Amino acid sequence: MPFLLIVNILYSNIMKHRSRLEIIALILEIANGPDNGDAKATQQKIMYKAYLSYSHLKSYLSLMMENNLLEYSADSRIYKTTDKGVYFLKIYRDLTEVVAMTNNIIIR
Repeated sequence: MPFLLIVNILYSNIMKHRSRLEIIALILEIANGPDNGDAKATQQKIMYKAYLSYSHLKSYLSLMMENNLLEYSADSRIYKTTDKGVYFLKIYRDLTEVVAMTNNIIIR
C-alpha cells in the first residue's frame, strides 16, 4: 500500500502545472525518437508518454503541425519532428538551462 501512495505522489508532482511550452517540447522529443533509432511516434505513443488526454493530444498535434514543428506520414501514421521542431527544442533546452542557472544565482 505505501508503494502506491508514493507512486501517486510522484505522479501528481510530475503532472502539476506543465506549461504549454513544456508539453510541446515533450511531444517534439517523443516524435524525434530516442537515441536507439526508434522514431515510430504514433498518436498512442505520444499520448501515453506525454500523459495527455486524446482531446488535448489532438489540439497540440494540430497546433504543432500548423507551425511546422511536426510532420505526419499518413502511410505509416507516424509523427516526426521537423528541422524547425529540432531547432525549437535546442532553443527550449538552452533557455531552460539559463533559467536554471539564474535560479541558482538568485537563491544564493
